[in-house]
Amino acid sequence: MKINRLLTNICTSDLEKSKTFYTTLFNLNVEYDSDWFVHLTSSDGDFELGLILQTHEIVPAIAKGKIKGTYLTFVIDDVNSGYHTVKDLDVEILEAPKETPYGQTRMLVLAPEGTVCDISSPTII
Repeated sequence: MKINRLLTNICTSDLEKSKTFYTTLFNLNVEYDSDWFVHLTSSDGDFELGLILQTHEIVPAIAKGKIKGTYLTFVIDDVNSGYHTVKDLDVEILEAPKETPYGQTRMLVLAPEGTVCDISSPTII
């Protein structure tokens, strides 16, 4: 099978809070906005993210509860400047930026809908 496109959908109980989080922190564009689904893209169109109201009929029943074992990693230019943006969003910071043994600086943030976001950048030496 050839993959033509990959779209990750995140189930949320509050579309507006989740939309504000992802558009503010990652400068994503709103391509489509409804009362049950928001389609976000990067400015170059290489990255897509869907936000979907978890109670909507289109969401598979198994996905309406908490999905475990998944987290999103966003590689950005500068985690430290992203840290200041996260603090302004008033969301839970699970781990402040710190250097990892594999050459990244990483912080962990809990998005409004409960998605764990690993926000990383190459460690500057």
